[in-house]
Amino acid sequence: MLDRLIVNANVYTLDDNAPRARCIAIFRDRIVALGGDELKALADKRTRIDDLHGAMALPGLIDAHIHWEGTALSLDQVDLFDVPSKEEALQRIAAGMKNGEKRGGWLLGRGWAQAMWASGEFPTAADLDPITGETPTLLTARSGHAVWINSAGLRAAGITASTADPEGGVIQRDVVGEPTGILFEDAIPLATRLIPDPSTAELASAMERAQKLAWASGLTGLHDYDQPSAFAAMQLLLEQGRLGLRIVKNINDPYIKHAHGLGLRSGFGNDWLRIGGLKIFADGALGTKTALMIDPYDGEPENRGVLVTDSETMYELVSEASRNGIASTIHAIGDKAVHDVLNVFEAVRKEEQERGVHPAERRHRIEHVQLIHPDDVSRLGALDVIASMQPIHATADYQMSDRYWGKRSAFGYNPRLQIDAGAVVAFGSDSPVEPFDPLKGIHAAVTRRRADGSPDAEGWYPAAKVSMDEAIKGFTHGAAYAGGMEDRVGKLAPDFLADLVVLDQDLYAIAPEDILKTKVLGTMVGGVWQYNQMR
Repeated sequence: MLDRLIVNANVYTLDDNAPRARCIAIFRDRIVALGGDELKALADKRTRIDDLHGAMALPGLIDAHIHWEGTALSLDQVDLFDVPSKEEALQRIAAGMKNGEKRGGWLLGRGWAQAMWASGEFPTAADLDPITGETPTLLTARSGHAVWINSAGLRAAGITASTADPEGGVIQRDVVGEPTGILFEDAIPLATRLIPDPSTAELASAMERAQKLAWASGLTGLHDYDQPSAFAAMQLLLEQGRLGLRIVKNINDPYIKHAHGLGLRSGFGNDWLRIGGLKIFADGALGTKTALMIDPYDGEPENRGVLVTDSETMYELVSEASRNGIASTIHAIGDKAVHDVLNVFEAVRKEEQERGVHPAERRHRIEHVQLIHPDDVSRLGALDVIASMQPIHATADYQMSDRYWGKRSAFGYNPRLQIDAGAVVAFGSDSPVEPFDPLKGIHAAVTRRRADGSPDAEGWYPAAKVSMDEAIKGFTHGAAYAGGMEDRVGKLAPDFLADLVVLDQDLYAIAPEDILKTKVLGTMVGGVWQYNQMR
């Protein structure tokens, strides 16, 4: 008995035992068989038949690094992504003052990147004041590692020349010591603590809106890195039968003690919502020049970035989490941060070996791995540490990387190095830092070019390109393994969950520049078409 039979499909299973198929037989939420037209004999009068007319079918795509609360809430904020100048950013902010939604009286926005502007200089509160007046305004940088606020926001937060920089954070100041309106890293909460959080129900509704966009992009799962408020909203959606994405929820380090107290372990949960790992920030970001570096930023001999969590603290957190059954996933952008994190994982791996814990039982990850020192390239593979990377960062950031890191960029944003060194690579978007459309990520990984073809026909550091198969597996196999779900998602095989995406072009057959012309025709999660443009 079958609930559904998919026929006339161009199926790439990503299963080495049976890599291609034409038909997929589904019962309830599982695949029961794949093959050719012989499967049609299994259908009866109650079986629903879906004819794909030769369209490509792949395992459902998984975003291995996303901030789902931030993504959902950003749908109602001033959109400052890809603005080419401060002047255009200010125009959008002015429009937002007239039409935008304000939370607790604050105007919010996201996406600016001063490195994209001709001057390359950070904006100031003085730029905002003529537009925003007495409306406190907070605009998050594209990276999420800085905010731009106006004078009303500074006053509301009590930030003055005498306010000390908090540990792990920086208040940018002018030549006489006055705050400019830019807060970095752990200084950001000085202002954000004043903005009221949405209720759990409001956040769940925002996530439900974003979920529809995720299905339309081919996503069936994601790994989230936001706060406990996101977890509460996800649980509400699950409880009410409204959750339609498979979510791995990571726990930020301020809350890990609560997880230990409850006895939670990585993998606890079900096929819809499960616990991932402990999330730690080692450093900042490239765009704000707070990524932690071995050598200084080009042209700034005194700047080596910002240390957010020191090695000793990281080691204590990771070691305790491992003893309690929780893997760790650590944000590291600069080569010094990556080096320090690898040292921590090396020490903890030795402890695990002494306890008889196999690396697969603690799937430690480094998030981003944006710049790695040549001496450290092979260490992730050797330590069985997952490289969780975002291919679209390479194309978005290449100009900043060339400006701030110079020739070191050959070792930046480079999944090719990790694949060749034997590390598991999981791909994601880091949304809302970048769009969560996985086809854009696949295009960036394969071409190393932006949608407009820049920087050139060969792409940025073309030796870092990956194959189409490697790119797709980063959003399927690799992400499934990183989430501890490789026995049920990441490929199309008997007994696996019926999660798949249908595309109007065969990615393996088209020219790389045509990837961005590909349309998602359908997204199935658990045997249900959550997005269907094939009717």
